[in-house]
Amino acid sequence: MRVGVVGGCGHVGLPLGIALANAGAETVAIDTNQSSVDSVNAGQIPFMERDGASHLAKALSSRKFRATTDPAVLKECDAVVLVIGTPVDEHSNPDPDAVIRVLSSFEPHLRSGQLLVLRSTVFPGVTSRIEKWVAEHELAIEVSFCPERIAEGHAFEELTSLPQLIGTRSDAAWERSRELFSLLTSNTVRLLPEEAELVKLFTNSWRYLKFAAANQFYMMANDLGVDFDRVHAAMTKDYPRAADVPRAGLAAGPCLLKDTMQLDSLTGGSFLLGQSAMKVNESMPDYLVRAARQTFPLSEMTVGILGMAFKADIDDPRDSLSYKLRKLLRFEAKNVLASDPYVEDSRLIDQAELLRESDLIFIGAPHTAYRELTFVQPVIDIWGLLHVK
Repeated sequence: MRVGVVGGCGHVGLPLGIALANAGAETVAIDTNQSSVDSVNAGQIPFMERDGASHLAKALSSRKFRATTDPAVLKECDAVVLVIGTPVDEHSNPDPDAVIRVLSSFEPHLRSGQLLVLRSTVFPGVTSRIEKWVAEHELAIEVSFCPERIAEGHAFEELTSLPQLIGTRSDAAWERSRELFSLLTSNTVRLLPEEAELVKLFTNSWRYLKFAAANQFYMMANDLGVDFDRVHAAMTKDYPRAADVPRAGLAAGPCLLKDTMQLDSLTGGSFLLGQSAMKVNESMPDYLVRAARQTFPLSEMTVGILGMAFKADIDDPRDSLSYKLRKLLRFEAKNVLASDPYVEDSRLIDQAELLRESDLIFIGAPHTAYRELTFVQPVIDIWGLLHVK
């Protein structure tokens, strides 16, 4: 089987392409970023991914995997996996035509007989639009929607351990998609495209709602002068009905808010739970600054932020609320410093300097390494990271 992964050097496409190659498929990653393509072909993954370097080395040495910027290679592929970002506008409304625009740009390189797999999270109904586009262009191409479900940093483990959803209308597309993903897992679930689209959006929105509940609980406890981490520990200890209550934190990243707002757009703005979750989660930096102002003379202090990635132990700062926290603190504090051991950003400083110069520290991302630090200044740790040794 020959597989082309469009968007193949990104956080979703690259692990998938590498895993398929290591499972025996001849795989090529197509990407517009020449620098990323060069890095991948040189054996370097352009972002943090657990065990990624060894998986990539294996795929390259087998000669079953390569990366390119040339879309013409798609003509040689039996299956084309489309992995692109699903943008929203400034009002958080999704762009349902984004996938079609990308697909149209690749039309000269598609041919009848191929399987087209949509891997990106899409607005409900986009798969149906792609099916109509294929029919209008008189291409005998089978279409399926098989959403990615991996957590960034755990891709290679989860690609083979999680069930693979296959949303399709035709038996032929089901069989071919199942054949493709059976290279990674035997655990597949057949759905209609619209069902698979909602599974992905509902899953991300559910996680976002749970984070919002935890953050609201944190605010309530903190306003009462109660340690939320002690409350959380008591709620979840050996009590199965509260085992899934998350800790508080800065709920961010490129997926959860966006997908919640896609559902809100789908319902014509009537997804009230999603709207409330957005208000709670997006307001956390504001709350933390207001609460700190009541306790500390911020205007006389140098404040440091440890961790600018959107979650722990990764190098991805996309939509990180640590940057919003920094912006708000600049209005309040004498000086604001920021550091992250993984994120590449010229505006960040060395961790040792931040620890030396700061009068107050916020934990922006709960990197595991921070648990071992010794602080001489007060620390605002919404994550409860320092409680977990």
